[in-house]
Amino acid sequence: MLRFRPFHAVRPPPELAPRVAAVPYDVVNTAEARELAGDDPISFLHVTRPEIDLPPDTDPYDDSVYAAARAAFQRLRDEGALIREQRPCLYAYRQQALLGGRPVSQVGIVGCCHVDDYNEDRIKKHEITRKAKEDDRTRHVLEIGANAGPVFLTHRDDAELEALTATATAGEPLYDFEAPDGVRHTVWRIEDAEPFVGAYAKLECAYVADGHHRSASAARAGAELRAKNPDPTGDEEYNWFLCVLFAGKQLNVLPYHRVVKDLGRQSADALLEKLRAVADVSPGDDSLPEQPGSFGMYLAGEWYRVALPASVIDADDPVRSLDYVLLSEHVLAPLLDIGDIRTDPRIDFVGGIRGTAELARRVDSGDCAVAFSMRATSVQQLMRVADAGAIMPPKSTWFEPKLRSGLLVHTL
Repeated sequence: MLRFRPFHAVRPPPELAPRVAAVPYDVVNTAEARELAGDDPISFLHVTRPEIDLPPDTDPYDDSVYAAARAAFQRLRDEGALIREQRPCLYAYRQQALLGGRPVSQVGIVGCCHVDDYNEDRIKKHEITRKAKEDDRTRHVLEIGANAGPVFLTHRDDAELEALTATATAGEPLYDFEAPDGVRHTVWRIEDAEPFVGAYAKLECAYVADGHHRSASAARAGAELRAKNPDPTGDEEYNWFLCVLFAGKQLNVLPYHRVVKDLGRQSADALLEKLRAVADVSPGDDSLPEQPGSFGMYLAGEWYRVALPASVIDADDPVRSLDYVLLSEHVLAPLLDIGDIRTDPRIDFVGGIRGTAELARRVDSGDCAVAFSMRATSVQQLMRVADAGAIMPPKSTWFEPKLRSGLLVHTL
C-alpha cells in the first residue's frame, strides 16, 4: 500500500508563477543559476541555489549558503511572492514540450508520500546517492523547513488513476504558462483528494525516476526531526515529502551519452581494429541506435555503428543487459581502460537533451577523443532493476521535461 496525501502548499499567486518557478537546482551550475535568475528577486533559484546571492568564491557548503536560502524563502513569503494554501489539496501537473521536434506531454499528480514508504522500499530506488550531495540537501531541507523541489516518482500504469487524472485536468487551471525554455507548465488544483488517495493506496509501490538525493534527504530530515520530538503523534508533516507521481507511460526518457577524453596511447585506427574483434563495426550516422547492444560512435570525424553480438547480452539479468553496462564491460573498460565511471576523470556524460550534435562538437573541438551515443533506458528496464534491488549505472536516464521548483512547496 502506497501512502499519499494532500498538503497545504506554499505557492506563488498565479500572476507571479512564471517568475517564481525555476529549473531544478541540480540541472544548472552556479553561473547558470545566476544568469537564469538575473535581476529578478522572486526567482525560486534564490532559495534552491542561494550561493548566487553571495560572493563568487563562497564555499557551496558554507553556513552562509544555508542562511541565505532560509532568508530568501522567508522573504518570498513575506513579500507575497509565495502564499499558503488555505486547505490541503492535491494538484495535477502537466508539462508540454518539443523534444527533438516531437511534441510530448506528461501529467503527474503532486502530493506527499510517506518517508517510511521510502525507508521500507515501497518507494524503490535504482541509484547510489553521493554523501556530500545528500548531506547538502538534508541541511537545505532542515534550514528552510520545507521540501523545495518535488521528487519525480513513477508507477505502473493504472486505469483508475488515468481516469481520475483526466477528470482533474478538464477544468480551469490554477497555472498555465510557458517557461523561457519553451516548456508549457499547467497546474490544476484537486479539491477532492480522497479518490486519488484511495487509488494510490492500491499500488504496491512506486519508483524514484529522478530525485534520489531529494528523496534520501527528505527521509533523513524526517528522521532528525523525529528524534527531536519527545511526544510525536505520527501525523507530523516531517513524516511526508513532496512528490509528483507519473504513470510509466507518461514519461519521456532520453539517453545519457558518453564521451572519453583520450584514447590512451593508441590511435583511432588501433581502437577501430580492437572494436572489430569484439563487435560489428560499420559506417553510421548521428541517429540514435535502435537495437539492444548497439551504440553510435563518433571517432576522428566519422560516425560508426557498433553492434555487440547477441551472445554477450544476458536478457535475464536486469542490470547486465543494459546498454550502459554492455558498453562499459565490452568497450570502455577493456579497450579504453576506463574503470569506475563514477570516478574516472577521463569520461564525461552528455544529456540526451543536447542531441548527438553535441557529441560531434566535443570530439571535433579536441575536448574529447571519442563519443558514444546511447539508446534510452526504458521505464520498464528501470522498474525491473529496482524490483531486483539492484543499482543502475550512473548517468543512465535523463528525464525531460524537468519539473519546476517553487510552484508547489511542502513545508515541514
